[in-house]
Amino acid sequence: MLLGPAFVAAIAYVDPGNVAANVTAGAKYGYLLVWVLVLANAMAVMIQYQSAKLGVVTGRSLPQVLGDRLSRRARLAFWGQAELVAAATDIAEVIGGALALNLLFGLPLVWGGLIVGVISTLVLTLADGRRQYRFELVIITMLGVIVIGFLAGLIVAPPDGAAFLGGLVPRLHGTETVLLAASMLGATVMPHAIYLHSSLVVDRHGAPPAEGRAERARRLLKVTRIDVVLALIIAGAVNIALLVLAASSLYGVEGTDSIEGAHAAVRDALGPIVAGLFAVGLLASGLASTSVGSYAGGTIMAGLLHKRIPVLVRRLVTMVPAIGVLAIGVPPTQALIISQVVLSFGIPFALLPLRRYTSDRALMGEFVDRPPLRWASALAGALIVVLNAVLVVLTLAG
Repeated sequence: MLLGPAFVAAIAYVDPGNVAANVTAGAKYGYLLVWVLVLANAMAVMIQYQSAKLGVVTGRSLPQVLGDRLSRRARLAFWGQAELVAAATDIAEVIGGALALNLLFGLPLVWGGLIVGVISTLVLTLADGRRQYRFELVIITMLGVIVIGFLAGLIVAPPDGAAFLGGLVPRLHGTETVLLAASMLGATVMPHAIYLHSSLVVDRHGAPPAEGRAERARRLLKVTRIDVVLALIIAGAVNIALLVLAASSLYGVEGTDSIEGAHAAVRDALGPIVAGLFAVGLLASGLASTSVGSYAGGTIMAGLLHKRIPVLVRRLVTMVPAIGVLAIGVPPTQALIISQVVLSFGIPFALLPLRRYTSDRALMGEFVDRPPLRWASALAGALIVVLNAVLVVLTLAG
């Protein structure tokens, strides 16, 4: 069975940050921002395939290639921004899991965050050598729970087809929709998933052999394309379903600009079973995504610092800020959305080197990106940079 790495990377696309951004967008603006998710998911398919291709062809992860080619000072600077992105990722994921435990069992958020941290650390211990397949199986099982939890509501409250089609027309209404669009983009095209996927395929398939490299790469890339498309169709469907559910059931309802409020509104509108499934999906999302995020953080650190960090230390580095945010009482949904904006600013630092390396014939040989893919990835990078620049200008202008 060669499928799997893309499904692990796809967890990054259905994390609690996605839930917060998509539910907020649907509850406040209805179907207006559906087009953002469709565009972001199309970009994600392209980007994740490029990342996996780099790993399959070279036998090196993106952080390793960067670490080999950058000077020491540049490596440290690059690692610093990547570590900030990793911390923002973990804030979203731990908060999401803590919120789910609070909704399900009434646990205080700090205790819920600690429980999520402990369980995710146990899951991470499976991501080790011969047990890699077990880690993938656990994460894929959690993805199944996420799909059921977040799509169940659509069975009870089907979307408005005409309004959905209207949401495919690109448009924005004011500064807050730009903030939400950046947040949704940051939650969908996630920097750590770009770094991670190249490492996952190396961990799964091993380094390419001296003989038969090209034939092996062609065979694995065929499987990789299927892996990426299937995994991200599922992730995209979940993201769109979250926005559509909020647009069809929560639009205009007071208090739905937070996950807690949205959960209460779902319970009132669709019943306790759907609300319970939503909370279970959120818990699975938090547990799976924080495990995958920590795996990605270890990959980034090993590639850029040329050091292997123990799982427990790695877990603590990014979990402490998340627990700190919970402890000081920052509104959880607001923290989730802002964390996704931080991630959006980190995308170009991962995407631009990826595009450069997969376009390098000396590195990729016959598998170098063709012109259509090079232009499409350049357009995606430019779009993200422009969106972030507009976000900064509008926010500073009030």
